[in-house]
Amino acid sequence: MSRIKAASAGSSEHKKPDEPYNATVTDWVDLSDELAIFRVKPDSGQVPEFTAGQFAMLALPRNHPPIADPKAYPPDDPRWKKLVRRAYSIASSPLERDYLEFYVVMVEDGKLTPKIWDQKAGSRIWLDSRINGDFTLDGVPDQQDLVMVSTGTGLAPYISMYKTYRNTGRWRRFVMIHGVRYQQDLGYREELEKIAAEDDSFIYIPTLSREPEDSNWQGLRGRVSELLEPEMYKKLVKAELDPDDAHVYLCGNPAMIDQCEGMLVDRGFVVQTKKQPGNLHFERYW
Repeated sequence: MSRIKAASAGSSEHKKPDEPYNATVTDWVDLSDELAIFRVKPDSGQVPEFTAGQFAMLALPRNHPPIADPKAYPPDDPRWKKLVRRAYSIASSPLERDYLEFYVVMVEDGKLTPKIWDQKAGSRIWLDSRINGDFTLDGVPDQQDLVMVSTGTGLAPYISMYKTYRNTGRWRRFVMIHGVRYQQDLGYREELEKIAAEDDSFIYIPTLSREPEDSNWQGLRGRVSELLEPEMYKKLVKAELDPDDAHVYLCGNPAMIDQCEGMLVDRGFVVQTKKQPGNLHFERYW
């Protein structure tokens, strides 16, 4: 999953750990050269408590991996313990206590993800004991239509939400709209198609923006904003997108969020803030 802009450096400035590694990366699945799903298991044996939709801080020492010669670069050297931290939405459910799952894009010029990609499964990592974020279902009434719109790895928090609250009557419909460039970028596709076939309340709508015209893709093409247009949405969902009984979540590319926010506000949706209850929620990745 991509980095979350809302998790600023200031939000992670607290007591530095004595040991820069406290967890292990496991169960690595490459979706492409730039996308992967992996799990992180804490050394403590249990993941921190969290709410579906929140994000965790992962980190590695700036000079990871350390130089093997302890005389040249001893473990207590301050250069070794200075951490590069990034925030990633959690894709697993808080009901799962053994690991956290992440859906992440590799940033070629980034300071963290290339290091993770170099070692993949089995590599050691640092996991913050505190999990944060307000991008949750808290405050949303039961039996509403939940419309979860994402681009890229912005899908991750919705996976967590669905797995946490499925079969509880939490929603009337759970509509998951996922926009990516190519077929191979559709993380969790097989799992979501299976869920859609088994759960009448779950509607999965993927769309591709750059898939070659001569490929075997027979699904939708275009941007997610096009699927929120009244006639198109009604055709796909068999229901109208009504601000009186729906909450829309937007997660991913800031340009997508800005465009969809404008469309939906014009149609009566209200942006949720700390001071103002609303039915339009978003989390920007970048």
